[in-house]
Amino acid sequence: MRFLFGVLGPVAAWDGAGGAIALKGPRHRAVLARLIVARRRVVPVRRLAEDLWAEPPADAVGAIRTFVAGLRRALEPERPPRAPARLLVTEGPGYALRADPGAVDAWGFERAVAAAAALPPEDTFVRLDEALEWWRGPAYAEFADEPWARAERSRLTELRLHAVERRAEARVALGLAAEAAADLDAHVAEHPWREDAWRLLALALYRSGRQGDALAVLRRARTLLAEQLGVDPGPRLRGLEADILGHAAHLDPGPAGAAGRVWARTAAAYDRTVPSGARARLESTVGLLRSLAVTGGSGLQTARRHRVAAITAAEELADAELTARVIGAYDVPAVWTRVDDPEQAAQVIAAAERALATLPPGGHEAVRARLLATIALESRGTRAARGPQAARQAEELARRLDDPALLAFALNATFMQTFHRAGLAPRRDAIGAQLIVLSARHGLTTFEVLGHLVRLQARSALADFAGADRHAAAADRLAERHELPLVGVFTGWYAALRLDATGDATGDATEAAAEAAYRSAAARLDGAGMPGLERGLLPLALLCLRTRRALPVRSSPHNDPHNDPHTDRHADWGPYAPWVRPLALLAQDRRDEAAAALREAPDPPRDLLFEALWCLTARAAVAVGDRETMERAHRELTPAAAELAGAGSGLLTLGPVSAYLSDLTTALRHPGPGRR
Repeated sequence: MRFLFGVLGPVAAWDGAGGAIALKGPRHRAVLARLIVARRRVVPVRRLAEDLWAEPPADAVGAIRTFVAGLRRALEPERPPRAPARLLVTEGPGYALRADPGAVDAWGFERAVAAAAALPPEDTFVRLDEALEWWRGPAYAEFADEPWARAERSRLTELRLHAVERRAEARVALGLAAEAAADLDAHVAEHPWREDAWRLLALALYRSGRQGDALAVLRRARTLLAEQLGVDPGPRLRGLEADILGHAAHLDPGPAGAAGRVWARTAAAYDRTVPSGARARLESTVGLLRSLAVTGGSGLQTARRHRVAAITAAEELADAELTARVIGAYDVPAVWTRVDDPEQAAQVIAAAERALATLPPGGHEAVRARLLATIALESRGTRAARGPQAARQAEELARRLDDPALLAFALNATFMQTFHRAGLAPRRDAIGAQLIVLSARHGLTTFEVLGHLVRLQARSALADFAGADRHAAAADRLAERHELPLVGVFTGWYAALRLDATGDATGDATEAAAEAAYRSAAARLDGAGMPGLERGLLPLALLCLRTRRALPVRSSPHNDPHNDPHTDRHADWGPYAPWVRPLALLAQDRRDEAAAALREAPDPPRDLLFEALWCLTARAAVAVGDRETMERAHRELTPAAAELAGAGSGLLTLGPVSAYLSDLTTALRHPGPGRR
């Protein structure tokens, strides 16, 4: 989840891309923090002065105005001179921060904790685990001694402790008592006066088969409360002790269903049997992370985060073979060509290269192939020459070793490196077909799904929607049978593309119907853990919809109450902004600025939206008469003349590439006035 302001730790601010905003000096940070504490309410200047200085100086008001001006420049760098501020506003006798409810991490944390109270244990655990990750240190860390922050710090600290305990309670309910006990043991050591924490620790120990330890914990709690506070344990602690002594049936209901019971018992046995420092735990962990990555919810993001931690732990052991196995075992299928976390991908690539360099000579070919496939997958969407080379080597090794699972992983890497030019949908279709046959024969379900999604994309690019339909249906059947919820994200987007491109059963689809379908598909991305896919995608899809139908780009002002952030020129276009900006400026009749923006735009990245972004570039180039860009666009798009622009993504389309080539040809043959 992306915030604009952070107070769960040192006070911070980030821009829309997640980059840190420099907040200058401590007074600037104090003003921002004080306004966040006020929760969108106005704080009078006089009150700000009293809070910022023990004895306000004579020029306190002027100084505060300087701090506010500096904050406004940092928070709204694109605001025109003398235009009214939209975020840090002047109102009446003071200032207010009009941040959206979801813009501040503390506010998001409060909502997450409140929402978790009404969820089943599994969802409660996921929601609270994610929310607790937002904490970067004590709330309002640098203002611990400020009276104006004291109450808010105390309230947030209490809420965090409550969340830790509710997360542990959910873990116990899910049959993960041993894991909960480990967390709670540290929690009660740090916060010994929290009776509910002692109760949960004792319950977790009891459900882990450690009755004696559970009773010892309760005695410890009783002694501490009596000696330090002079009080007896509360009724819940006393009741739990009696229930443990009497082996009350309700204390050990176990996870619901046979699968849950088997999981809980096996996990507990593994925890008891395998030493905590054993290297086998790292490899077992990666196996779990591989499964976690395809479960939906926050599973994918959590798996990625812990994957890097597992690699780091393996490298610290200075065991090259173990490190290589830990890296290569994470063979999670990938179908989108933009990585979700480039920094993390770079870390994985670097670790894989180090592992390759340090593997003992001779043998280890399967491990080498997995490392090479990992490098090719994690370098997708970049211009790194190493990616294609690594993919070729991985596939050659896998075929020589006759290892089906390894070959499926290597084919995924090869697929990710087939974007060096436009018009390669037939090549990707062939890779998808190989994946389907190979995976179906050897029971590699997730790679069989991948094969169907790859062919869905390729058949869409080739305007074979009947074929794409068959692969979408096959992917959905496998996903339902094997509990792979993320598959529905892609097939849901394909359904919207299908409706937009071909219409409904009557052969027609209104703009409104297609737009509604795209919005419904985008809603499924919320919480899916795929920021590399999610950011900017809906605005881009709606722009393509309108462009293909020869409708104008919507352009409404910031202060329009009907302003739609998904479709207007102020939308968060995410990574697609450089290629959308010229068209947005043209929609406002700002031709010179559009021409300048077009010149500044880099070449589109070589990925699933390569043809679509070149078509947007071509449209802008024709409009402003940029001959050089038109010639480049014509060269790049010509190999894809038989394809639908963008449809190879399985998400959106700008229509036939041939139409854009025709427009380019006409414009190049008959240049208008001012064309260069």
